[in-house]
Amino acid sequence: MSRRVSLAKRKEVVIFVHGYNNSFDDAAKATGNLCDTLSQEFVCVSLSWPAGGSGGAFYGYNIDRESGEFAVADVKKAIRIISATEAVKRLHLIAHSRGADVLLSALHQLGMEAYAARSSPSERYKLNNVVLFAPDIDLDVATTKLFGFVSDPDAPHGIKATPYGLLPPIGPLHLTIYSSPNDKALALSSGLFGSVVRLGRLTRASISAKEAGSNALWKNSQRSGVADFIEYRGNAGFAGHSYFLSDPAVREDLAALLRDRLKAGAPGRPLVEIKRPFWRVLSRSPERRESN
Repeated sequence: MSRRVSLAKRKEVVIFVHGYNNSFDDAAKATGNLCDTLSQEFVCVSLSWPAGGSGGAFYGYNIDRESGEFAVADVKKAIRIISATEAVKRLHLIAHSRGADVLLSALHQLGMEAYAARSSPSERYKLNNVVLFAPDIDLDVATTKLFGFVSDPDAPHGIKATPYGLLPPIGPLHLTIYSSPNDKALALSSGLFGSVVRLGRLTRASISAKEAGSNALWKNSQRSGVADFIEYRGNAGFAGHSYFLSDPAVREDLAALLRDRLKAGAPGRPLVEIKRPFWRVLSRSPERRESN
C-alpha cells in the first residue's frame, strides 16, 4: 500500500465493496470503472466478499446475505489496516447494494472502537467520504449502524461512560446516498424483508413527517449536514440497480465529490436541489440492459 500510494497523484485510497450476486471478476471490473471515473488519481482497492451463491433469486439472496455477515469482520480489519498505512492521507469508502450492509456493519464496529478511544472515525481511520449506491438496507437499520452509540449512553467513552451529546464531532466524514424509486431489485428486496423504507429507494416524497421526525440519520443530516441524499430517476437497464456504472451523470457527480471535493449544490455537480438534504442528479443515460 505504501508503494502504491507513493506512485499515486493523490495520497488517498478509494475502497469499493460490491453487492449481491457479484463474482470476484465483477467486483474487480467495477472497481476499475470507478477508478477510471476518478481519472486514476487515487489508489483503488476492491474488497471482495463471497457473494454470488447459487440457489436462485430467493435462496441465492439469503446465501449472499449470510456471506455478507461473515465478511464484516475482515472488511473491518482491512479498513483498519489500510488506514494505519502512514502514507495514506484519506480513505473514501464506496459500497453498492448488499455491500452497503457489509460496509455499514464494519463502520459500526469501527465507530464504537473510535468512540471508546475518545476519537472519531475520521480522525482514527482517516475516513473522508462514505458513498452508498442503491444501498440494500432498511433505513432504520442503517441509522442504527451509523449512530448506535448515540442511543447507548453506557458505552465506554475512554475509561468510563460519558454521554457525549446527540452526535459526537465527526470531522470531515460525509455520507452520500444515491437512491432510485425505479430500482426494481430493491422493490423486491423491500417486499422480501417487509421493509417500509429501503434506503436505496428513499426519496423526499417517500419519507413521512413522522419518520423524518424520529430518524437520527434524517435529523442529523438536516442539523449538521452529515449526509446528502441524491435521487436518481433515470432508466438504467432492466432492474434499474446499477446506474452508478451505467449513467455518465452519476459517475460525473462521484468524480466531482471525491476528486474535486465539491459539496452538493456547488457548480460542477450535476444536481438540482429538491429540499435539503435531498438532491436530484440530472441523468443523461438512455435505457439499457444491465448484467446485475
